[in-house]
Amino acid sequence: MVSPSPRRQQQLLLLFLVFSATVNALHFYLDANEKRCFVEEVPSETVVEGHYRALEWSDEQQAYVNNPELGILVEVDEMETSHPVVRTRGPPDGRFTFTSHDSGDHSICLSTNYSSSWFGSNTHIRLYLDVVVGAVKPDLDRDRSHISELAAKVRDLNNKLEDIRREQQYQREREADFRDLSEETNSKAVWYSLLQIAVLIGTCAWQLRHLRRFFEDRKMR
Repeated sequence: MVSPSPRRQQQLLLLFLVFSATVNALHFYLDANEKRCFVEEVPSETVVEGHYRALEWSDEQQAYVNNPELGILVEVDEMETSHPVVRTRGPPDGRFTFTSHDSGDHSICLSTNYSSSWFGSNTHIRLYLDVVVGAVKPDLDRDRSHISELAAKVRDLNNKLEDIRREQQYQREREADFRDLSEETNSKAVWYSLLQIAVLIGTCAWQLRHLRRFFEDRKMR
């Protein structure tokens, strides 16, 4: 009996690893303010990769279409310990990945960045989800997209910091104007008080002088 060659053995091992991974593909519908969760049993130290694609219902086109403004929130928790594993927001078509530390059930929850108060409860989303448990190798495209997402978040944080600095500078300018106005008002109030005191002293002196002359005239009579 002829044994397989080493290259053939590697090919068989790769095929075994590929087909041993658990793939769960499904699609579902949810509203703008709705969250949909799924439970996935994952062995310990296992890589789990997910790919989702969301389409939004368009009344004008009467079909589900891609909306770049739509964002998908992905939350993964260990159900036994309630430990958060993944907290990320991605584009309508994105990926997420995590490695389980302990074996057990993991909840995978997806929701949109829409709010019912903004878009109304009639916003319907069709969401496709593929979950691969036991991936053979990391997805380099997913890593690059994750890095791009982190870079975008850093840019957003920098922009928010610039807005905060401008707001603080504006508040300092307003405080300086208010301080100058207060000092000017206090200075005018002090001068007005001094003027009132001077007028009062002058009036008292005139009245005393007038009374003294009045009594002197009475004595002379």
